[in-house]
Amino acid sequence: MTETLLDAVRRHAEAHADPAGVARTPIPGLTAIRATAPSDLHYEISRPIVALVLQGTKHVAMGSQAFTFGAGDSLLITADVPTVSQITRASSAAPYVSLVLDLDLAVIADLAVEMETVPVADGSPVRSEPTDAEVAGAALRLMRLLDRPQSVPVLHAQMVREMHYWLLAGQHGAAIRRLGWPDGHVQRVARAVAVLRAEFAQPLPVERLAAVAGMSPSSFHRHFRAVTSLSPVQFQKQLRLIEARRLMLSDGVSASSAAFAVGYESVSQFTREYSRMFGLPPVRETEAARRSGKAGA
Repeated sequence: MTETLLDAVRRHAEAHADPAGVARTPIPGLTAIRATAPSDLHYEISRPIVALVLQGTKHVAMGSQAFTFGAGDSLLITADVPTVSQITRASSAAPYVSLVLDLDLAVIADLAVEMETVPVADGSPVRSEPTDAEVAGAALRLMRLLDRPQSVPVLHAQMVREMHYWLLAGQHGAAIRRLGWPDGHVQRVARAVAVLRAEFAQPLPVERLAAVAGMSPSSFHRHFRAVTSLSPVQFQKQLRLIEARRLMLSDGVSASSAAFAVGYESVSQFTREYSRMFGLPPVRETEAARRSGKAGA
């Protein structure tokens, strides 16, 4: 029997997934996801990715936009944007299974030149479409490569490039092309986002971020919001709150310690902003998570 992409991804995930259901692969930027039950809400600032859903259903929201996608669909995120996601259909008998590939801006730029495509203004940075057969085929060849570990260092780069080619040639092409536009607004903003991600706990004047992006402060602020849907200050705040939540729920850090660790100087301000974003004060959420964990044990 011929192995399908679902079979290959599920087999890898079952063998290598961590407790959160995330299974890294030796291929940089390629990750398998598996869940045997619906999940809680997951908050993050996503990087540019494409996620091929192979089984189960997931719901993703960005601002006022919401997407529900299932087996046979691809979710595309073309900017660093805040999302709230939840796996809504998964079970032990039929787990949620997906394959996620980080989009490589350098590969996209190179391919766009070779394909003689022109970047165009595009709408939402989050979208869902049926997965193209060529994209699924390229993904299956990547997964099969994992069965021959000695071939991964030699062949993975060209296979990742092939998958990017089919993404550019398919339904998601117009949305992806602008990622590779040399010195375009998306790439300039991405340089500032990299600094924010690395140094979110530190004070970061907008003038420094604008300089990294090669823009004036006013132009930078405008383009940053257009790409990410947030101002630089809001973006940094969400990074801080998401990391603080992870420290408390995953590492057992106290609310006050988490607040100081991510750069807050006032615990009361941290509590207010945390409650506004997640719906519960930090102490109450950690207590609820602890009770839920005990109940499920």
